[in-house]
Amino acid sequence: MSIPAIGAVGFTPMVAPTLPSSSVSGIDAASQAGASSGAAGADFGNLLSKGLENLQGLHQQADTLAVKAATGDLTAIHDYTITATEASVATQLTTAVRNKALEAFQEIMRMSV
Repeated sequence: MSIPAIGAVGFTPMVAPTLPSSSVSGIDAASQAGASSGAAGADFGNLLSKGLENLQGLHQQADTLAVKAATGDLTAIHDYTITATEASVATQLTTAVRNKALEAFQEIMRMSV
C-alpha cells in the first residue's frame, strides 16, 4: 500500500540496521559481540543525527506550507494539515525517546558500584 501524500513530503520509513553475518574463525563469541557493539554505536549516532535532521526538515516544510496557506498560494490545504500532523507526531516521538533515554541515564547513575 502506498500513500502518495507521504511520498510527496519526503517521508522515509525507518529500516532497522543489519549487522554483517560474517564469522571470524579463532575468535570467541564474546569478542565478536564487543567488536560489533562499537560499530553499532557509530550506526546509532548516525541514525540519531539523521532522525533529527528529518525532524527539522518536516518542521521547515510545515512552516513553508503554512506561509503558503496564509497567503493563499496553497491550493490543497490538506497538504499542510498532513505535513503539520507529521511534524507534530515526529516531535512527540522524539520527545518520548529523549525522556526514556534520560530516565535510563538517571537510573544508571543511581546504581551503586
